[in-house]
Amino acid sequence: QVQLVESGGDLVQPGGSLRLSCVASGIAFSKYAMSWYRQAPGKERELVARITDAGGSTDYADSVKGRFTISRDNAKNTVYLQMDSLKSEDTAVYYCNARHRTTLWALWGQGTQVTVSS
Repeated sequence: QVQLVESGGDLVQPGGSLRLSCVASGIAFSKYAMSWYRQAPGKERELVARITDAGGSTDYADSVKGRFTISRDNAKNTVYLQMDSLKSEDTAVYYCNARHRTTLWALWGQGTQVTVSS
């Protein structure tokens, strides 16, 4: 079955940390660039971080630079998002995205809720 399954979302206090995981199945994971997006209530979905297929290059939204780290383990078909120093404005549903490096065919996960609140 072709799918992305996110996990790790939770309720956390400001200043806390979370690690999101996204496990891919049914695709040649190492041929896909992976990204994390998020969508807060009433706002458009925005790119948070992305990593190339081999993991050699990463890119971040200005709002999360220095706080979030994206990484991948191609042997486990998994991409991670380490989120530190969380702020209330990080509250959103976080989605995993896979995009093939040549065809650009893309796949989305179902999302995981992150809530930052005291």
